[in-house]
Amino acid sequence: MSQADVSYSCGSCGYPLNLISSNRITSGIDSEYRKSIKKGLISFISVDLSRFTQVDEVNCFPLSWGRYRSKTKLLCRKCGVHIGYAYGDSPALCGFDSPNSSSSAYKKFSVKIRALQPSEEC
Repeated sequence: MSQADVSYSCGSCGYPLNLISSNRITSGIDSEYRKSIKKGLISFISVDLSRFTQVDEVNCFPLSWGRYRSKTKLLCRKCGVHIGYAYGDSPALCGFDSPNSSSSAYKKFSVKIRALQPSEEC
């Protein structure tokens, strides 16, 4: 972690979420990124899933022909506050058979800005 990195914790209870600013998705700092910030969301490449309680929500929406994306709610493991969502390609959750149905590979993590606070620990 570099000196400029910020570590985030839960905005309600202060539980360290191991979210680091260098893992944010900022590759598209264009209108799409600004829309996300205006909605109050930050996207991350990866998160430490052990810091969250995961609740599967079978909200499947099509990406393209034959591909569907599922959404999983991420809650703080300590206090249960809703932190954000993990999006992944999980055909099994959407009711389709897949050779990789046992592993749900998350592609994107969207976290609510108001659910975070900068951590004191670095």
